[in-house]
Amino acid sequence: MNPGDEIVLIVDELNHEVAHVPRRVMREGGLIHRACYILVFNRKQEIFVQKRTMSKDIYPGYLDVATGGVVLAGESYEQSAKRELAEELGVHKVGLTSHFDFYHEADNNRVWGRVFSCLAEGPFVLQPEEVEDGFFLGMDELQSLAAAAQFTPDGLMVLKRFMAE
Repeated sequence: MNPGDEIVLIVDELNHEVAHVPRRVMREGGLIHRACYILVFNRKQEIFVQKRTMSKDIYPGYLDVATGGVVLAGESYEQSAKRELAEELGVHKVGLTSHFDFYHEADNNRVWGRVFSCLAEGPFVLQPEEVEDGFFLGMDELQSLAAAAQFTPDGLMVLKRFMAE
């Protein structure tokens, strides 16, 4: 299926479900939707950073500290997180820890997100349509790279709040 044709869950400012529309309609209209964000750590407490493909509908080619994506119609945040981990990294049957929900608005991206974390060592099977590359980084290295490279703004916001809590 073309990603633009996926049916996504639309919510209002209070995160109440209001509609189901194709992803392209959501992006074109800047509609509020739900998304899951999974911070993937290894045993050394390094975080997995992925480079998004240039074909992504938002933030193409950016680095991202979170695996995840848009919650589809009929999915819970948790179901979406498990699906996204399997699709993007080939990770199955991993324990997810839920941390917090948040609202983010920037660059015509209005989203209610739920943040999860998990432990996974790899090796990963990267989804070629969405993930160009990926690598683990320690927090000091990540801060240096974030100052010099383009990262998804919602991903960095998620990580900052996660680290503060």
